[in-house]
Amino acid sequence: MFAIIQSGGKQYRVQEGDVVRVENLQGEAGDSLSLTPIFVGGEQAVFGEGAGRFTVNAEIVEHGLGKKIYVRKYKSGIQYRRRTGHRQGYTAIRITGIQG
Repeated sequence: MFAIIQSGGKQYRVQEGDVVRVENLQGEAGDSLSLTPIFVGGEQAVFGEGAGRFTVNAEIVEHGLGKKIYVRKYKSGIQYRRRTGHRQGYTAIRITGIQG
């Protein structure tokens, strides 16, 4: 059985035992979460309001920063050059079960 969850404006396909990096969530490492899926698949597919009776249980594994990316800006003819870096924060969660 698998489920599609939504977190931070993105959707993730998960099943029990998966470790997924999502946008920053509140909580400490070891805390448990309960997420509502938007789609549940397996022997029979359930989506929409029918998926609301399912819950996806997860545990926070760690918080961290992703890979650094560099943003470069350039305008020709006027000697304008800028370089900035960015590291997006994430929360790694482990899916402990899908119940419903």
